[in-house]
Amino acid sequence: MLKEERFEIILNELQNKKKVKFEDLAVQINVSEDTIRRDIDLLHRNGLLSKARGGAIVREKDPLTFHDRQSFLTKEKDIIALKTQQFLKNGMTVFMDGGTTIWAVVNYMPLDIKIRIITNNLSIVPIIEKFKNVELIILGGNYEQDLAVTSGMTTCYEVSKYIADLFIMGTCAVDSSFGVSSVSISDGETKKMMVQSSKKTIALASQNKLNQSESFKVCDLRQVSTLITDLDSDDSVLNAYRKPELQIV
Repeated sequence: MLKEERFEIILNELQNKKKVKFEDLAVQINVSEDTIRRDIDLLHRNGLLSKARGGAIVREKDPLTFHDRQSFLTKEKDIIALKTQQFLKNGMTVFMDGGTTIWAVVNYMPLDIKIRIITNNLSIVPIIEKFKNVELIILGGNYEQDLAVTSGMTTCYEVSKYIADLFIMGTCAVDSSFGVSSVSISDGETKKMMVQSSKKTIALASQNKLNQSESFKVCDLRQVSTLITDLDSDDSVLNAYRKPELQIV
């Protein structure tokens, strides 16, 4: 059973009963209680229910069900941003680069998250103030006004001073053979340095970025640990990307 199908069952049970228990859901769905706990934790972090002792209860202030929320998120970037939340853990140091999808990822973070974000993306600065436990480090460099990012030698040098737990990378193009590529050399070099300075890299790509390539190489897919798209993880479009070392979400 797909994770999204489990979510639907959990939220439907909540709608009908107003309260659910770990052990009851585990029996009904035929998975372990640990799996149910992780599912409920993710749904809680995304504001779709409230955790309670031994299970979960309806979040009265949020009328959206899981499928309502997916329908509401009509833009691909919002779907991708919601999927990305499960990889952000308290205590992490995270590289984030430019783009509107990265802005959406930050906007959907839990308000109480405790992480350090290192970025060249100035568009996220205005929304960071609502996250009281987020340390924000802005990378220097040449400011590109049309993209709201810094880039160049200074940016790459400053990236090299850090070791990040995770790099959440917005992409211009992703191809199963050519890997990740960029439309500009400055953007490509920044991404490349962040990949090299991170323990893990997550690539974010809407379906129109898949099976595409641009002129400036960023990295091979073997350097990417997770690919997050707006498609269902079992979509046939993703078949070319199914490799043991690459997680598809």
